[in-house]
Formats: sequence, structure tokens, C-alpha cells
Amino acid sequence: MRKEWLEKRKNDPVRTQMFYAKRGEITGEMQYIAKIENLDPEFVRNEVARGRMIIPANVNHEHLEPMAIGLATRCKINANIGSSALASDIDEEVRKAMVSQKYGADTIMDLSTGGDLDEIRKAVIKASKVPIGTVPMYQILHDVGNRIEDLTIDKMLEVIERQAQQGVSYFTIHAGFLLRMMPLVAERKMGIVSRGGSLMASWMLHYHQENPFYTAFDEILDICRKYDVSLSLGDSLRPGGLADASDKAQLEELKVLGELTLRAWEKDVQVMIEGPGHVPLNQIERNMKLEQEYCHEAPFYVLGPLVTDIAAGYDHIASAIGASIAGWKGASMLCYVTPKEHLGLPNAEDVRQGIIAYKIAAHAADIARGRQGARDIDDEMSDARYNFDWNRQFELALDPERAREFHDETLPQDVFKEAEFCSMCGPKFCAYKITQDIMENPEKIQDIINQ
Repeated sequence: MRKEWLEKRKNDPVRTQMFYAKRGEITGEMQYIAKIENLDPEFVRNEVARGRMIIPANVNHEHLEPMAIGLATRCKINANIGSSALASDIDEEVRKAMVSQKYGADTIMDLSTGGDLDEIRKAVIKASKVPIGTVPMYQILHDVGNRIEDLTIDKMLEVIERQAQQGVSYFTIHAGFLLRMMPLVAERKMGIVSRGGSLMASWMLHYHQENPFYTAFDEILDICRKYDVSLSLGDSLRPGGLADASDKAQLEELKVLGELTLRAWEKDVQVMIEGPGHVPLNQIERNMKLEQEYCHEAPFYVLGPLVTDIAAGYDHIASAIGASIAGWKGASMLCYVTPKEHLGLPNAEDVRQGIIAYKIAAHAADIARGRQGARDIDDEMSDARYNFDWNRQFELALDPERAREFHDETLPQDVFKEAEFCSMCGPKFCAYKITQDIMENPEKIQDIINQ
């Protein structure tokens, strides 16, 4: 899809979507997004120029299908995949990527920390039509033999550019966690729960120097500008438990992310902001408003948030509850959580469950925000249910295979796809059928009215 568009722009000095938007040009990517989001192309261009919408689309990911993240578009979801030091298999990561796309992930983050990271990433990008994001710090540490003291700015920049060359469309960079925030961490119950943030803390304490991502931020922006890599400014100090939600450490970092956002926009680099974490239900709306205030309405990309800390094994549910509220109140993309959160490395089935939980959350948020056409599919499902159109119900479900599977556990024969009941109520007690029988006798209803 993008080859022709990219060919026309190959000699331009800068090729970021924000660069074109600022100079008044509507790119092919913007046109495509306007069509699929039912928006005006000029409106899309203006939102990208303003920074309220991003189009993560690395110039080297030619087979990517453009998508946008921002308040004006439907709420998006991200799926995390990736190997670990204890389990590394390229085929398994590709399978996770395929499952993610099958069930509706809008972006995928490859968070691999074990095995041949470059080969895993190449395979995942090749298999993906959605944007791929990474946390470069994981490979930076991997490439220096897990010796944080051997991390140098030159090595950091080399890895970042290598990943950009491969086609990564957005980087999570933990550049907002500064040395002066260390004392605030000591006041917390859970300390630092971000892997990237904890690695930055270790480096800063070892060298007694400022965060190297912050120090080299301009050089990072130059790389992103060259390949059109969006920045996902990471929340190193996101709360890992309800006790730390909305504390001074989290909010001080958020303010720095707002400063970095303005610096990125000056170089035409697109930005979204990562958010919490574990947050009580009653604090979610405030978090959404603070991000918009501190970060100049850059799109907010939230992990959950989880609204309770005791749902181990069911954290995809606990977090989807918070994600629905976050999406309703201003988050533009939701980072899924799987049932394995806090417990282990997710497999393909865990990925499926996490995605569906978050597709529900994002769709619920779109309905709550009154997005045009968001509820149409729900109304179609109501019609299919009332008319006992079982096959249509399966088609409309977010996970058609699971819907059919549950129906067929007790009534697998094809004849029951025409039945006017399910195994819950049976043929005698179906409320829809009883209601239809009543409605087919309007004279009885009129008699009651007359009485």
C-alpha cells in the first residue's frame, strides 16, 4: 500500500507525518486514515500537525496499513509480545503476532529480552501489517551482556538506529525519569515497577549522572526524524500498586514528559505519552486530565490501569475495567494486560484473551464518547438475538470462534442454528420467544390498555 507514497517522498529532507502535516500536505497515510475513521482529510492533517494525533509508520515498514492514535479516532489497543531469557522462540513470537492481528490489535510491541533479538524483530515486522513498537533499552542491555555499567550513549544510539532501520514504528524511551526524582522513589510502597525505569535508575546510581536518554534526547530525535519513528515517552515511575497511584514521583515525571513532547514537536517527531499503571477507579479521570494538561494534549497510551491489586490470574479483567474508564475520559490507546500479568510469560492463548478483554474496553469507551457509528454493531447484535439468527450473532461477536464454541457445547447440531432458544432457557422459557408471541397478538395488548 505505501510503496508508491514512499517512493514519491524518498528525496525529501524529512519524511515524518508531522513534517508534512505542518507544511499543509495531506499524505496518502492521512487520506487512508480519514477514510477508515470517517473523518475529513484536512481535519486529520491538522490534528497530526497539532500533535493530538499520531500516525506511527516507519518509512521502512512498507507493507504497514496506516492507523492513527488520537482523541478524534476510535480508541486503539496494543498487544505486547516477546521472548524472555527463559523462553525464546522466533516461531512462537510470530504466532503471537498473527494471533494479535487476527483478534484486532491495532499495534504490537515486541518486548523480547532473550534469544536473537534482531531476528525475532525482523520476523515479527515481516509478519505484521500493524505498527511495531519496542523498548530499545532491552536490546541495549542485552547487547552489552546485561552489564548496565557498560551502557554508553554511543551504544544506546547505535541500537536505536538499528531498530529504526529494521522498521520499528515507535520507541518507548524512558527519558523523563531524572536523577532528582530518586528520593521520591524511596517514599513508595512498590518503588519502580517499570523494567526500563529500573534499568535507568541502576545506571544513574552507578555513574551518578543524569539519565542518558534525557541527555541524548536530541540525538534520539534526529534518528526518529530520519525514519519517522514515533516516540512513546515511557512512564518509568508509573504506580505498580494502588498505594503509589497519582503520587509525586509519577506526576513529576509526567511534567518532564510534557517538556520532552515540545522538544520532539520542534523536530517534527510524533509523540504519545505512556500512563499508569495501577490506579483506583476514582482517580482515573483525574489522571487523564492531568496528562492532557501537562503534555499538551498529546495522545495518552495507558497500561490498564488496573483498579485492584488482588486479581492475579484475572488481571486482564481488573485492568479492562480501568481501561474502559480511561478510554472514556481521554486515553487514545490502551495497552492490553493478559491473565499472566505479574505471573509469567504469556502464550498465544493468553494474548487472545488479553486482546478480547481490551477490544471490549476500547469499544465500550467509543460508545461512551459518542463516536459516530460506534454502537451500530451493538444494535445489529440486538436484532440478531431477537430474531434468533445464531450465525449472524457469531459473525458480529468480537471473538466469533469463542461465541460459536460456547453455543455448540450443548447444542452442536446444525438444526439448533435455527432454533428459537438456547440451552440456558430452553424452548419453554425464552423471554424473546414469549415476547414475540405476545406481540403477535396485538388485540390482547389493546384489551389490556382499554381496561
